[in-house]
Amino acid sequence: MSDNNTYTKPPLAVDVSKIPPRSVVTELLLKKFERLPETERKFFAYGPIYLGINGAFSGLIANSFFRRLLNVTQARFTSSLPMAVLPFLTTVAMYNAAVSNPLLAGDLNCPTCAMVRGGLVGAVIGGFYPVLLALPVNAGLATRYNTAPMPEKGNVMRFWISVTQPVLRKMSFVFILQALFAVYLSSRHYGIYMKMLELPTSDTEVLKD
Repeated sequence: MSDNNTYTKPPLAVDVSKIPPRSVVTELLLKKFERLPETERKFFAYGPIYLGINGAFSGLIANSFFRRLLNVTQARFTSSLPMAVLPFLTTVAMYNAAVSNPLLAGDLNCPTCAMVRGGLVGAVIGGFYPVLLALPVNAGLATRYNTAPMPEKGNVMRFWISVTQPVLRKMSFVFILQALFAVYLSSRHYGIYMKMLELPTSDTEVLKD
């Protein structure tokens, strides 16, 4: 059979000049966001703060567990303050960077991806990170005030692993709650994003420029 009978579909040409700039798309999405009901705008804006508050509680819980294990009774306020503030700020910032800001920029169009990102931020940053933060804080206090016997040089890693393991077991329920809440939050945020896209575009002339 002759090759002349074969038909090759020509590639689709994309006119790059007709693709609106990223800044224009972001501006249009922000204008649509402002047209959403106030309750949805507040939930989108304040949702990461609720997740951050949960992260702060995770930090305080982890700090309390380590203080009990190491018999630390001194510097209660000094150790509790960073354990609440740092997880709160980090969780809010990471959720905004991973979920909220990409949605408002139009860069996150996959619901599963949004929920996975949210779940990871909730479990790792809002749950596991406070445990890692509480360990050196309370280890330093235990060493300073001699509240617990410190390990010898060859057993340092093994000692702190044995101290951390019971805390991780007790905090596992917190990790799950944080992950579930973050998945719920990101799914709601994605739903708000889809509702925002369905709003009629009143600024079509912007995209034509």
